[in-house]
Amino acid sequence: MTPHQAHPPSDRPASGFAALLRAASAEEHREAEQSAFMADLLGGRLGVEAYADLAGQLWFVYRELEAAGAALADHPVVGPFVDRALLRTAALQRDLRHLHGQDWRRALSPLPATEAYAARLREVAAQWPAGFLAHHYTRYLGDLSGGQIIRGVAEKTWGFERRGDGVRFYVFEQIGNPAAFKRDYRAGLDAAGEALGALEQRRVAEECRLAFRLNTALFRDLGGRYPLSA
Repeated sequence: MTPHQAHPPSDRPASGFAALLRAASAEEHREAEQSAFMADLLGGRLGVEAYADLAGQLWFVYRELEAAGAALADHPVVGPFVDRALLRTAALQRDLRHLHGQDWRRALSPLPATEAYAARLREVAAQWPAGFLAHHYTRYLGDLSGGQIIRGVAEKTWGFERRGDGVRFYVFEQIGNPAAFKRDYRAGLDAAGEALGALEQRRVAEECRLAFRLNTALFRDLGGRYPLSA
């Protein structure tokens, strides 16, 4: 059962767990979006190799994220969010094959920030399943939102076929209405928050802030390889 199936949209004001996560991480979210690497990438000032490098680093992240999700599929709080329609690893691998060729795996090596990000995902999955929600929320709702801007830039700047190989990571073929999906996902978070209680909600909100900082660190490491704005 998916979050949007389990919990229909609510008419109440945005004052639940989802709103808490968004408000608590707003500053870190802005910092991630405004990183020099992302500004240069979205501004079309970097070559396709920088885009391919980002895809490769994300492969290490999503490999851990989705292994954790599979392990937590039966968890009473986390399990409802584990939705096959969100899975990105296979799409990333298809993109990487397009970007690097059949031997794409040998072209990849994780940056230090990527290794730290993956290690934190393993840690919360093993020791604190509720904390995993912060990373699930941060990554997938980001992919469904700002990720679509990256897809559009990639198609325009480097000539990828629309929604084709090279940008499939950002194409959620099984989600027909992303806006409705995100709305219902947040309703699912609100229901999960009621089960967690106020103290645990605050802990997860802090983990959400950490998730954005981990993303910013990854962008900073990538920026060191492509220091256009330095």
